[in-house]
Amino acid sequence: MAELPSIVVAEEDYNRLSTLLERVAGKSDVADGLEDELSRADLKPLSEMPEGVVTMNSVIRFVDEDANKEHEMMLVYPHEVGDSAQKVSILAPAGAAMLGLSIGDSIEWPMAGRKPIHLKVVSVTRNA
Repeated sequence: MAELPSIVVAEEDYNRLSTLLERVAGKSDVADGLEDELSRADLKPLSEMPEGVVTMNSVIRFVDEDANKEHEMMLVYPHEVGDSAQKVSILAPAGAAMLGLSIGDSIEWPMAGRKPIHLKVVSVTRNA
């Protein structure tokens, strides 16, 4: 796996995600990977998060570098996805991979039974 970019996570997101991960412990490879990501994150209060960092409820424009396709989605908690194609769950591989990244960061995220995905963050719009 390539060297991981540094990540910054809002303390509020960290606390809520930690509770979520306790509920799904051992049930998902993505949850296990997200737990690893959170363990290496630099935590800051949401009010002090730098612009351009992916937080929960951010709208992220990113490139799937394997397919060379650009996408725009909102990063949400699993119960908020519904049937929207414009939302990605934090427990989906792409969602977990992007939390805490900054504009310009790329990450390789492992996929069970498949080649890893490679994503690059192009823009981040944080919802108030």
